[in-house]
Amino acid sequence: MAEPRELTFDDATITERLARELPAWRLEDGWIKRTYKTASWKSTLMVINTVGHLAEAAWHHPDITASYAWVEIRLTNHAAKGVTEKDFALARKIEEVVGWQPGTEGGALEGTPTDPRFAYIKYEK
Repeated sequence: MAEPRELTFDDATITERLARELPAWRLEDGWIKRTYKTASWKSTLMVINTVGHLAEAAWHHPDITASYAWVEIRLTNHAAKGVTEKDFALARKIEEVVGWQPGTEGGALEGTPTDPRFAYIKYEK
């Protein structure tokens, strides 16, 4: 007996949830997507590896497109043929980890120096 497919969300629900939960993400062609701007190829590879680790740990794998100074993450549930709760959960974790800025928290970790030689993610203001 085949297992039932996971619940998929309609476009209106996805759009509303993205606006509320993940405002930097967008819905496009049946995927939820986010583009991270990076400072260099090294930074791009660090984002890809971070997302790869999170996806493998979650056992839910995005499509990734990259160039020298950006990485695009696309999530949909291939088995369910649409966007599911798994996509939102992984997107939130990716956003939390890739967007982490310890220097803004006032703790022991100071974050990436402002010197352009050490630039990493181009954080949105």
